[in-house]
Amino acid sequence: MPWKECSVLDERMKFIAKLIDGEQMSALCEEAGISRKTGYKLWNRYQNSGAKALTDRSRKPHRFSNQLPEQIERVLLRIKRDKPHWGAPKVRELFIRKYPDIRPPAVSTIHAIFDKNGLVICRKRRRYKAQGTELFGAKQANDLWCADFKGEFMMGNQSYCYPLTITDQFSRFLFTVEGLTSIQESGAFPVFERVFEEFGLPNAMRTDNGVPFASPNSLFGLSKLSVWWLRLGIRIERIKPGHPEQNGRHERMHLTLKKETAKPAAQNLLAQQEKFDGFVEEFNRERPHQALAMKLPAEIYRPSSRVYKGIGRVEYPMHDHTITVTRCGRICMKNLKISLSTVFAGQDIGVKEVSDKIWQVTFMDYDLGFFDEESKNFAPSVNPFGAKVLPMSSV
Repeated sequence: MPWKECSVLDERMKFIAKLIDGEQMSALCEEAGISRKTGYKLWNRYQNSGAKALTDRSRKPHRFSNQLPEQIERVLLRIKRDKPHWGAPKVRELFIRKYPDIRPPAVSTIHAIFDKNGLVICRKRRRYKAQGTELFGAKQANDLWCADFKGEFMMGNQSYCYPLTITDQFSRFLFTVEGLTSIQESGAFPVFERVFEEFGLPNAMRTDNGVPFASPNSLFGLSKLSVWWLRLGIRIERIKPGHPEQNGRHERMHLTLKKETAKPAAQNLLAQQEKFDGFVEEFNRERPHQALAMKLPAEIYRPSSRVYKGIGRVEYPMHDHTITVTRCGRICMKNLKISLSTVFAGQDIGVKEVSDKIWQVTFMDYDLGFFDEESKNFAPSVNPFGAKVLPMSSV
């Protein structure tokens, strides 16, 4: 009978008894379904230690790599309680000075001991909640542009169209209505770049808190698109969730757009874009606006003096290091890998040590937060893109 179907100890005792009775090792091993090597190992254990050697031996290691003698652990915990604000590196150094003849444990082991005993304070990451920013009016063209996606609608071929619209708030000039197949940032980037190349850059951009203008799961709700705007020197304005009236002029244009281009919709995206282009031309150059004293948007709007030239490298002369965020959104410094946010992938940030092993992270003129070398966790600061810190329009 195979051993796995009976008591292992009983079978081992029977195996040894048969050997003692003179039966051959090869035949017994074949009968038991074990190798001759295992058979001889059992026989040698029996000869050296008797029957007790036939019980299963624990495979538990005699010593864990991070398990300390109880006396050393108590000393480390006492130091930590006396110095509650000290991290594992400092506690280890003090331990070495007090007990130079004892081999000190690794920093990671000490940190694990503190964590096990509830002496490590984990700073929770603040979850971003969209609240909008302070909004500023426009006193002249290009002070403030507004962007949004007009609600999607189905075309004749049963596919959906997502119109991206961009206007100048002061003159109501409609830069573009671009029919896209989704609201993903990959489609929005080239639209904004084309408009920037043709008309220059605005001082500020007002949007809602939706994709691709914002990202609810990223740091401070930023998206790659809004980070790009910041790099171009464009201030971000966001309306409060559930308050489309804060972008009222733009929404009013959407009502007209929907009525004149989507009812009925065209058969496909190419034909639909032709309708959009015709609407833009009429809206800017033929349609008088009561809010403009019956003038046309094209009569008031002038291209921006801020020419689009792309983005250059950001320098941080007052910081210890300038680091390019990796594609996976990490800050890699020394042997550290600090998770920041993928929206900053490829962007240069500045880091400087503001306390022992505590580093401040800065993007352009905005302080994003801190990380410490011990926990390797990034803790965001108060939202630097909120209403109280965003600069007012320059005009």
